[in-house]
Amino acid sequence: MRLTIIGSSGSFPGPASPASCYLVEADGFRLLLDMGNGALGVLQRHVDIYRIDAVYLSHLHADHCFDLCSYWVARTYPQGGPKPPIPVYGPPGVAERMADAYGLDRDPGMRETFEFRELAPGEIGIGPMTARLDRVNHPVDAFGIRLEHEGSSLTYSGDTGACDELVELATGTDLFLCEASFHDHREHPKDMHLTGSEAGDHARRAAARRLVLTHLVPWNDDECTLAEARGAFDGPIDIARSGAVYEVGRAALNPV
Repeated sequence: MRLTIIGSSGSFPGPASPASCYLVEADGFRLLLDMGNGALGVLQRHVDIYRIDAVYLSHLHADHCFDLCSYWVARTYPQGGPKPPIPVYGPPGVAERMADAYGLDRDPGMRETFEFRELAPGEIGIGPMTARLDRVNHPVDAFGIRLEHEGSSLTYSGDTGACDELVELATGTDLFLCEASFHDHREHPKDMHLTGSEAGDHARRAAARRLVLTHLVPWNDDECTLAEARGAFDGPIDIARSGAVYEVGRAALNPV
């Protein structure tokens, strides 16, 4: 699998990155993990937006899903007519939430452009990849995902506070794309996001091979987040940067 970081900013776009969005490619199949605000513009630097095969929305907060509204426009009204529908995987109520976000009637909403498929814990196929899903610890219905293909694995936390379910999903994973929104030395709401050290601890407990820290809120110091994570996990750690590319597999984990 090949991972491209489109956006890694948490809560809202930062000066160097849109909000959460990640492109995963395997055997020519292109999957987007989340489409936060600002993502569609940057995505066009990396791929023809009409060659995306599926979209996965970890949860329905704006910084993870609102650019699906822009993508609906792009696929519904291009020159030459509408593009064929593609699957959009999301938590229960995703079709209604996205119709509401754009001010559409819920019937049909965006259903003529997207085939909405509601998530539940368990295993599904997405293109050539196997996806394992479980709920994680967030104030709204939110899912972590583990993708596997030809012996390689990538796990994405979405937004979460500390939870054993995420450790289980990430156990032995080649690349752990994990949120790290908070700092240890500041007060913050419980059961919402991870600190750098908590992300590192989850990676350590999961015996992940590489940790990539993401959902980095613009008001925090990324180097502080990185230092916190390094205090808890002694494997390779990166800060997710928009435009960074990773080849994910047993033999290749370093950025391209």
